[in-house]
Amino acid sequence: QWSRAFRALGEQLPRPRAVLCVSAHWYTPGTFLTDNLRPETIHDFGGFPPALHQMQYPAPGAPELAKHVSELLAANASSGRSSVASLRSDWGLDHGTWSVLVHLLPAADVPVVQLSIDGRLPAAAHIEIGKALSPLREEGVLVLGSGNIVHNLRDAFGNMQRGISATPAWAAEFDRAAASALEQRDARHLASSLESSIGRNSHPTPEHYLPLLYAFGASSDGDSVSYPISGFDAGSLSMRAVRFG
Repeated sequence: QWSRAFRALGEQLPRPRAVLCVSAHWYTPGTFLTDNLRPETIHDFGGFPPALHQMQYPAPGAPELAKHVSELLAANASSGRSSVASLRSDWGLDHGTWSVLVHLLPAADVPVVQLSIDGRLPAAAHIEIGKALSPLREEGVLVLGSGNIVHNLRDAFGNMQRGISATPAWAAEFDRAAASALEQRDARHLASSLESSIGRNSHPTPEHYLPLLYAFGASSDGDSVSYPISGFDAGSLSMRAVRFG
């Protein structure tokens, strides 16, 4: 269901010149950008079917884009709103990136750069970094945040073991509130929502939520907000995709 939905979305989107992806799976102390010419396909998971471990997504890198993004973020850092971004060639495309792009852009012929999530920063700072990325949209770059609006793996795995598919009330409430905040441009709610009890249930750790803040920050007040994909997998994983503009 989700794979088909992402493929349909890929057919609707304008073809980008390049992709800048913020993946939940590059969560690290510091802000970094991949500058590889040929980024490696990283299989940063275990226990899944062999087909996933064998998957390759040989998209080219974009060192010039990485340098450009680092310059945008340097200007943002000089204002005290974020940290400086460094270029790194020891990372590639992790599964937060390629598991989405293999459906959105299956030919793997669009250059891709990854931007890490600095886990030391407060939530509001991730929105500020997103704002610094907004000029990329006018340059033909797709700014992609890859995570989940609700992501509680322990609860989801328990549901699968018990044969339960119902979505818990707290998960549905957090998902609805996030959608409402996106539509109302409520940055304060988006930056503070993990501090509530349902926020802590929805995200025992924050890395799958934070990519949303980059995409939101890069969007503008005039953007329409739509949800080309919605629903829950295994009860506690929101598969809602948000499209700005």
